[in-house]
Amino acid sequence: MHDKYAVPVHVAIIMDGNGRWAQKRGLSRSEGHKAGVKTVKLITEAAANAGVKYLTLYAFSTENWKRSKEEVNFLLHLFVDAINGYLDELKDKGVKLNFIGDLDGLPYFLRKVMQFAKNETKRGETMTLNIAINYGGRREIVQAVKKICESHVKDINEEQFKQFLYTANQPDPDIIIRTSGEQRLSNFLLYQSSYSELFFTDTLWPDFSKEEFLKILEEYKNRKRRFGGA
Repeated sequence: MHDKYAVPVHVAIIMDGNGRWAQKRGLSRSEGHKAGVKTVKLITEAAANAGVKYLTLYAFSTENWKRSKEEVNFLLHLFVDAINGYLDELKDKGVKLNFIGDLDGLPYFLRKVMQFAKNETKRGETMTLNIAINYGGRREIVQAVKKICESHVKDINEEQFKQFLYTANQPDPDIIIRTSGEQRLSNFLLYQSSYSELFFTDTLWPDFSKEEFLKILEEYKNRKRRFGGA
């Protein structure tokens, strides 16, 4: 494989299995989410050290609002705690924090913390960490079409269309990883994932280790990416 594919530029992860991890241990779902945050820190550090330039984590989907009010409220406040708790470390490591999704649909207290963290880390050059929150792939595409209609752009092409997505000016993911044994994209990066290499693991997200992550990066090197060519 050509050297330019040795390390994926953009890795995206569907972090699945927090609830099942907790259930297996007789714990509350909240404890599973707390354990999942620790894995976020671990994998973010591993990705940056490996040379990945963009890491996108699927944290909260547009469908997750269907969960109980108690769980949703816990998650929203957990995001605040996690951002505040890891902010200094992200700055020190040169990680730029970014948020993608329908952010206007989030409560003000969370948006305020997100904007502060984004400003504080904007000079980071090691890696961009995208947190997909209140994110839905179909909604992203529909909103992009609305923006295009409002802009009156004519003869739109694929490259122009990408500039209206949440991930404007970012490369498409080379790899999409999903933990917990499920094998579907669940409305995640639908437009951007056209040629992404997919990796599925039975490991529940809180148990997903740096070693398994690096093993996937190693396996990626051996995949032949033809992008439709011979």
